[in-house]
Amino acid sequence: MNHQESGRQGEAVAARYYLNRGYHLLDHNYKTRQGELDLVLQKGEQIVIAEVKTRSGQLRYAPSEAVGAAKQKRLILAAQRYLQVNGLLDCPVRFDVVEIVPQKEGGFWVHCIMDAFQL
Repeated sequence: MNHQESGRQGEAVAARYYLNRGYHLLDHNYKTRQGELDLVLQKGEQIVIAEVKTRSGQLRYAPSEAVGAAKQKRLILAAQRYLQVNGLLDCPVRFDVVEIVPQKEGGFWVHCIMDAFQL
């Protein structure tokens, strides 16, 4: 499985994770000039922007460590654009980072870091 396929599979796993917890998927892979939003979800009034990091093999560092300050800034700018275009500027927003790691015995390890960073 190549990097793109692994990423798509991880995003699908993360989407199921949220859907099983009562969230509604508003969008996925939303592209702007500022960057791409992996998952945009809603539960009640709250909008959740989820950045999904899928890693396989031996981990040298946590997948979430790939979401540094520059990546956070791009996600915030892309989210602001999404919220503006979709009339959601008044909604509270939360940024999550979801770590996905396939397991040798099948299935996936999922770790959701809620409110990983702020607007």
